[in-house]
Amino acid sequence: MPNVFEPELDDAGSLPEPFRARGAEIGKQAGSRELGASLYELPRGQAICPLHAHHGNEEMLIVLAGRPTLRTLEGARELAPGDVVSFPAGHAGAHRVDNHRDEPARVLMVSTMRALDVIEYPDSGKVQVRTHARNPDGTWPDGAVRMIVRAGESLGYFDGEV
Repeated sequence: MPNVFEPELDDAGSLPEPFRARGAEIGKQAGSRELGASLYELPRGQAICPLHAHHGNEEMLIVLAGRPTLRTLEGARELAPGDVVSFPAGHAGAHRVDNHRDEPARVLMVSTMRALDVIEYPDSGKVQVRTHARNPDGTWPDGAVRMIVRAGESLGYFDGEV
């Protein structure tokens, strides 16, 4: 049974800076199928992921320890242990979590787990489209469609069709 205070965290060594927060998929470990819960431990200078917004899923952040910085489209603010923040689906729910303090921060991200999702990255202008969630081993299932493109690079509906 997983425990948020004594987790088995993944090694994040292969991820690029500053996205080396270690994590554990607590929801999957507990047997959840339609609700995700990911625990992240952020050393100083690390972030969970780039500023992003899910258009098909809602997320919620719960601060368990430390004082992480939450960045949204409205700006940045420091959070405290016990703070809970909701990120609705859509552009308005864009968020990024960093740790600028010396002590590690630990946060729990809870989310709906709709496999079909469009994820927007406002800083880079990218958009990710995916039709499936990853397998428990981190691979994508056979037949999954997953692509990341720059927003604005679109083709006409009949482009390439005969």
